[in-house]
Order: sequence, then structure tokens, then C-alpha cells
Amino acid sequence: MRKLILFIATSLDGYIAGPKGEIDWLFTDQDYGYSEFYATIDTVVMGRKTYDVSLSFGENPYPGTQAFVFSRTRDGERDDHAAFVSGDIPSFVRTLKVQPGRNIWLAGGGEIIRPLLQDDLIDEFRIFVHPIVLGSGVPLFPAPLLMKKLNFKECHAFGTGLVRLTYER
Repeated sequence: MRKLILFIATSLDGYIAGPKGEIDWLFTDQDYGYSEFYATIDTVVMGRKTYDVSLSFGENPYPGTQAFVFSRTRDGERDDHAAFVSGDIPSFVRTLKVQPGRNIWLAGGGEIIRPLLQDDLIDEFRIFVHPIVLGSGVPLFPAPLLMKKLNFKECHAFGTGLVRLTYER
């Protein structure tokens, strides 16, 4: 079975974007293991707001992958980079996990993460904590959530102060 991996950046106080969705505080000075991770996946799932932000990064934000974007308004549509889907997020991901292929990247955002976390479908959490306190914004784990215990896998501190925390379900 394929693994669903949450690979995401957050501020020290738990926000994945600022109050207006801004991500200009994210470190972009080096790879931070992104290329190595990207080679292990062939599918990406995310919410529409996350997808809209990813389009600002350049050409195809997810080359060589099958990208699915959860959207309440664009279900059944497709653009040059992704297919838009709606409905029961956990059921959709369960179907993806049993299909042949490499791992699945859960790119965000919080509204997509919440039901997948609650249904215990996230196999691994790779959370990149940036040494910044935003004070408010888009939370990584929006309330309400049930308590979930995770197993620690590893911690890696980069010279820039960024820390990668890895946990398993």
C-alpha cells in the first residue's frame, strides 16, 4: 500500500501561511531535502487554496506527478497541471492508497489535512518548522481535532535554524 506523507512547512507557532495567505517567510535558500522526497512520490493531493499558491512558483509546480485538487466549485474540471475533485476526501485518498505507484504527497492545506488526520490516513508527517513566529494566519491543524499520538522517527536541524521533524502514524 502506498503511503500518504504530509510534507509541509510551518512557523514555530503552527501556521502554514500568514493571515492573508502569505508565504514570503518560507526559506528558499536551499533544497532542504525536497528533491530527495519528490523522487519518492508520483501523486500529489491538496486543497484549492494551496494549489492556487503553488501556481505562483513558476511553470508546472508538480511535474511528473498526478495532481488532485479538492475544490467545492471546480469538481470534474482539469487544467494543465491537475484534476479537480470534490466529495469525501478520506474515501478518495483510501482509493489512491491501494492503487499501484509510489508515495502520495499531502501538500496541504489545513482543511484537507484535518479529515485525513481524523480518519488516520496520514502515514508520515514531515514538518519543517521555520524559526519565525507569525502570530496569526492559516493553522497547520485547524480545530476541532481529536487527539492523535504519533511515533517519533527523526529530527534534523539545518544550519539556518529550520528544523525537520518526522513522525509516523
